[in-house]
Order: sequence, then C-alpha cells, then structure tokens
Amino acid sequence: MGQKQQNNSDPNIETKKRRRVGFSAVDDGVEAKHSIKIFLVSNKEEFLAPESSVIEPVDLNAFFGDDGKIYGYEGLKINIWVSSISFRAYADITFESSSDRGKGITDLKVALQNIFAETLVESKDEFLQTFITDKDFIRTTITSGEVLQQKVFNGQINGSNANADSATSKVEVVRMVVGSMATGHLYSRLIPLVLLLVDGSSPIDVTDPHWELYLVIQNETDQQGEIQCGLIGFAAIYRFYHYPGGTRLRLSQILVLPRYQHKGYGRHILEVLNDVAISENVFDITIEEPLDHLQHIRTCVDILRLLPCEPIQQSVNVAISLLEQGRLSKKTNRPRLMPPSSAIEYARKNLKINKKQFLQCWEILLYLGLNPVERHMENFLSIICNRVKYDILGKDSGTSGKQLIEVSTEFSEEMSFVMFKSGANVDNTTVQVDDSQPNQEEQLQKLVQERVKEIQLIAEKVSLHYEGSVVAVN
Repeated sequence: MGQKQQNNSDPNIETKKRRRVGFSAVDDGVEAKHSIKIFLVSNKEEFLAPESSVIEPVDLNAFFGDDGKIYGYEGLKINIWVSSISFRAYADITFESSSDRGKGITDLKVALQNIFAETLVESKDEFLQTFITDKDFIRTTITSGEVLQQKVFNGQINGSNANADSATSKVEVVRMVVGSMATGHLYSRLIPLVLLLVDGSSPIDVTDPHWELYLVIQNETDQQGEIQCGLIGFAAIYRFYHYPGGTRLRLSQILVLPRYQHKGYGRHILEVLNDVAISENVFDITIEEPLDHLQHIRTCVDILRLLPCEPIQQSVNVAISLLEQGRLSKKTNRPRLMPPSSAIEYARKNLKINKKQFLQCWEILLYLGLNPVERHMENFLSIICNRVKYDILGKDSGTSGKQLIEVSTEFSEEMSFVMFKSGANVDNTTVQVDDSQPNQEEQLQKLVQERVKEIQLIAEKVSLHYEGSVVAVN
C-alpha cells in the first residue's frame, strides 16, 4: 500500500505551521502604597491644590491582602481626600484598563470601604458640599463634653486659614466619655485616620464607658465673627480598676493631625493627662506600647516634672556621690545605682509616674547631675552597661537569666514551650545560657551606646528648656 502524499499546494499550510499560542504575562500586581495618595483638606481650595496637604499613612499595604498588592489594573491611580472638618472621605479611581491575568481583579470599592466605611461618600460634589453642611460638626459634637484646660498657642498655626502662620490660636482640651452617642459618632469618623496614621492600632469599643476621648480643639473666629472649632488631635484613655477602690489610666491611642505636628500639641496632651491623673488621684498612668517618638516626648515631660522635686533630687545626689568616687569599672562588684524604693513610690504617688517609666527617667537624672559630665563619663557608662546586662542576662548569667532547656516532648517543638523558674536548691547542671553568639559583648556595647545617645539627646533638650530657652520636645 502506497503512503498518501500530502498536497503542499495550499498557501495557508506554512502559515498554520508558524502559528503559536500566546500567553499573557502573570500579573505581578502593584503595591497599594505606590498607587494611592491620601490628602487631608480643610476647604475647597485645598481640595483643588492637594499636593500641599498630602499625608503619609503608616502602612497602606496592610489593607490589601497578605502581600499588600492590587491586581488586575493597568495605569491605576487612586486619590483619596479626607476632610478635616467633617472627617468624610472621597476617592477618585482612574485606570487605563483592567483584566484578570491570573490573580483576579481587586475589588477597590470593598477594599476602600474596609478602611473608610460609612465616611466614604459617592461623589466629588457631595464631598465638597460637606465643607458647608458639616462646618459645625466638631462644635456641636463637643457641647456635651467637659472643658479641662485652655491655652494660647502663638505662631505657626496652620489651621483652616493657610496664611495664619503668625496667628494666635485659642486651644482647649475637652474630655468626652465614649459610651455617649455623640462621642461614639465622632470616633467612628476618626477611625480611618486612626487606622492610617497610628501604628498597630485598632478601633476602641465605642460602647464601653471606661474609654474616654481627650480632644484638642482649636477655636478661631472667621470673617463673619463666628467661632469655628477645628480638631487638632486626640487621645484615647482607658480607666482600669485598681484595688481596693482606685483607677489606673492607660493611654491607648494618641494622634495629632499631620498639619499640627511638631508644634507642641502632643506634649500638651501629655501634660493635660498628667494633670488629670494628679487631680483625680489615680494610681498611675501608663502608655500602651509607645513608639520611640512618643516615648521621647513623654520622658522629656516627666524629667521636667521630676527636676524640681526635692525628695527625688536627694536620692539623685546620693547616687551621684557614688558615681564620682573612683573608677567603677575596676571594682569587682559594680553597682547599678538603682533608685531607692522611697523615690519610686514618691514619683508614683505624687506625679503618677509608674515604676518602669521612672527607671527610664532615673538614668537621665543621673546624667544631668554629673558635673562636669566628661570627668565621670566612664563611671556613667559602666552603670548603663551593668543595667543593660542585667536586663538581658539576669542577675547571674548562670542561673537566672534567659535560659534554654532541652526537654523531650511528643509534641511539635515549634508548637510547645516549657516555663522554668530556677531556685536556690535547683540542680543547674541541666541549664545552659545561650552564649553561642561570639559577638554578644559587641551587641551589648551597641545597646549601651544607643541608650547613652538617647540619654544625651533628652538631657540636652531638657537643659535648654530648664534654663529658660524655648525648646520643643516633640
């Protein structure tokens, strides 16, 4: 049987042979922070010229899936405006094209509503109208609050009047209980800014009356002679029960709106909270996981409060006299020069400074007491080094620090742990300190240097302020 011969006279045969199947490139997505800009505006003019009012969120990617990316769009651009008058928001979304290239198409409306919820309005016209319809939102909301303190701030106040750099502004702090309807309504509008600008934050329970809002309000008179109220910032405080019949205050959230930052308002909030803690005789006041910047401001404020206290200075002077005697680094038993319990209790009882915070301030008080500081710096470094080692390794590196114990278990080692407390009669031969890192001493020295640098910076600012010069600690 002969083989069938193909007819090659068809001109389309070669074209069909060369035809290839094309595949679209896998969608790599785009990070949310690269596609979204957010602006905080107080009037129509700022809306039309938004670049001057752009804000930098802590982490936009956290709101868009596990990898923080947006999928399915080409040329995506999202501009979001938030009103500092009504705290409503409007989003303008533009893109060249959209298609599913293997990762789906991100539902932008749902994603933005997860951040802005009911504050997000549908149209630009509706958003612009809120500058008129909601111009008294803050003023009417705070009428049920309690005015705690009024203060005049001079100079560089960039409020609704962008040209009022040298204006005088009357500022008051208003306390509102969160359990009320008015406070809950206000906080619900502030939640998007809390999520965007406060690191690691989550909304507070607006039905729990143990929460309190401390609002910093700026009062200005407009051209018609009417007083306009604007929100500068706020703090959320929780009141804990303290046995047998007292309370403790914990600062959970604090936010100064971006245009008002670095002008002393953050410090003002802390000062008001300290005054409340003292006047109401609470047990103490703490801060929930303070960031470095907030801790810096807090310590500056507390040092200025501690310096005039005679009992504290007496304890500091005793420690300073020991610091100025010989070279502590040559002694077998180097002291840590911890403050006496009487000083710790005095700071807590009279200034409501908790023990942990007072120990932070103590080292700075010692540094400020050295005269001249250069002559006794070696001893001061020795004290800081001893304290850092104690915090990391424990009192005795062989018995009571951070210890690793090998224990046989039938469960997954990654999903189980053992709590161990060493004692005087415990056989410590089975306990070993994790000293496998050859650069442990180098790491300790780095921690010491960072702490000393922090101490010197705070001491410099406090000294300038205490001598009568104007210095902003934030």
